[in-house]
Amino acid sequence: MFIILLFMFAGILSGYLLRKIRIGFVNGVILTLIWLLLFLLGLEVGFNNEVIARFPVLGLESVVVAVFATLGSISGARILLPPAGMKIQEEVRDKQTVVKSISGMLNGLKGSLIILAFFVAGLLLSVFAVLPESILPPKLSFYVLQALMFSVGFSIGHQPETIKQFRRIKSRVLLLPLMTIAGTWFGALLAGLFSRYSVTDMLAVSSGFGYYSLSGIMITEYRGAELGTVALLANIVREILTLLLAPLMVRYFGQLAPVSAGGATTMDTTFPIIMQTSGREFAVVSIYHGFVMDFSVPFLVSLWCLW
Repeated sequence: MFIILLFMFAGILSGYLLRKIRIGFVNGVILTLIWLLLFLLGLEVGFNNEVIARFPVLGLESVVVAVFATLGSISGARILLPPAGMKIQEEVRDKQTVVKSISGMLNGLKGSLIILAFFVAGLLLSVFAVLPESILPPKLSFYVLQALMFSVGFSIGHQPETIKQFRRIKSRVLLLPLMTIAGTWFGALLAGLFSRYSVTDMLAVSSGFGYYSLSGIMITEYRGAELGTVALLANIVREILTLLLAPLMVRYFGQLAPVSAGGATTMDTTFPIIMQTSGREFAVVSIYHGFVMDFSVPFLVSLWCLW
């Protein structure tokens, strides 16, 4: 845990020290490392016969965790800001607006499916013995994870101007990440009633908050490939639920609901759909929420994994 977090803080410090230098390839490095990590995770899962035998059950448990965690988070958002709690500019729901909303959803799904494809590729290559198990060097995933944590930290430290935008957010809304965490954990505890996993396992899985690549790999390192697979699938499902159901979330749970449901993805994949359904005035809230949740994932996942 401490080594991984050390790499993250080293990245933040490096990014801050180099903040005046324009560096445009960091996001590409992060994405490439995520692809590699998911491919390696797919290989590791495929080489584990016990996990493969239980894969359908793991998929079902992942959906249960994702649904309860998402419901918990949007319920927390509703408590913080009911549907009529903030006046926003209503958009005219004409054909152009609907097309933009669908386009944002499809773009988010496309990115998720591409990343998922790397996991599936690794899974199939190992299950059908296209690649031998000896191809995986010891601790390779751990080393790539360290590189990813450094890169993520560098990205955060290299954009200090993002934090300045948070001053525009109303004080009450600053509590949204806390409501997301509390609601998610409450939902995970309820999901635990239908699962054979322990309470800490459920809390660790849900603490990915949609950041499936990082949480899946970290939990695999700490708790094994089976729970890592559940974490990966559960957090992918959470992101897909946000992309597909954002309009309904806004209608019944308020404008903050899609932001809370999106968890750590509200700065990237779910950002467009949030803008289309909640309103553009929630852009800064979405970025702030994603920033805080993104930063909290490695700490909270590690907390429950080592409990």
